[in-house]
Formats: sequence, C-alpha cells, structure tokens
Amino acid sequence: MEGAVQRVRPKMMTVAAIMGGVLPIMWTTGTGADVMKRIAAPMIGGMVSSTVLTLLVIPVLYAVWRSRSLPANESGELP
Repeated sequence: MEGAVQRVRPKMMTVAAIMGGVLPIMWTTGTGADVMKRIAAPMIGGMVSSTVLTLLVIPVLYAVWRSRSLPANESGELP
C-alpha cells in the first residue's frame, strides 16, 4: 500500500507530460492531422486507463487479496 502512495507523484507527472504532448495533436488541423489523431486518441485512453489501474484498482485488489490471505489476531485486527 505504501508503494502506491509513493508512486502517485511520479505517475501523475508522467501522465501530465504525455497528455501535454498528445492533446495538442488531437486539436490540430491540416495536412496529416487525421493520421496523427488516430494515433493520439488511443494514447490518451491508454494513459487514463493505466493511471486508474495503477493508482486505484491494483492497490484495492492487493488489499482485498492480502486481507483474505492473512489470519486475524485474537483481537480481530490484521498485523
């Protein structure tokens, strides 16, 4: 869980840099813009989905998996 918290800033910086470079491609018009838009659209979707998976889904799945695999103490708390 601590690893997910430590990775928030680097992950968000990476996503911001990539989005900052790809979003202008989505808004361009002119020669070759249609081809570049076809490349930029999946990149944006991939970055959004990877960010959600990395920062939300995977830590939650790990916490659920870990809570089921560790036995509870006498007090009922996990170590």
